[in-house]
Amino acid sequence: MARRSSPPKREILPDPVYQSLVVSKFVNILMERGKKQVAENILYGALEIVGKKSGKEPLDAFQTALNNIKPSVEVKSRRVGGATYQVPVEVPQSRRQSLAMRWLKTYSAERGERTMKDKLAAEILDALNARGASVKKKDDVHKMAEANKAFAHFRW
Repeated sequence: MARRSSPPKREILPDPVYQSLVVSKFVNILMERGKKQVAENILYGALEIVGKKSGKEPLDAFQTALNNIKPSVEVKSRRVGGATYQVPVEVPQSRRQSLAMRWLKTYSAERGERTMKDKLAAEILDALNARGASVKKKDDVHKMAEANKAFAHFRW
């Protein structure tokens, strides 16, 4: 375990189109091999598609979709006396957001649409309507925490 303080959080600048920190953070998560322009094109194209199909403001739709994916509790392994227990713990706000974004990216990539733009747009629309693989992942995490509620007294 580290003996010194944790490194400071890096400041990220808001994205140029929507002036949103959440969008720029998602662009950074979506980016692969340092190709930020490609990631921006994918996200902005997907948000444009979402805006057309949902009839809502693209940024609002994206925020709502992320809120539908964010988990409130998760399980962590805790070793007590030779046995390992899955202990439910509350998720900090920053981790909620990063988990939601990671799940959105992962399950978008696994979809069957043709381009990543279409895959991401479809997953955002599904998350907006509280269905889809990323929302199912959140529900599974919540069910796991609910099933292991008996071990909550092992929380640290």
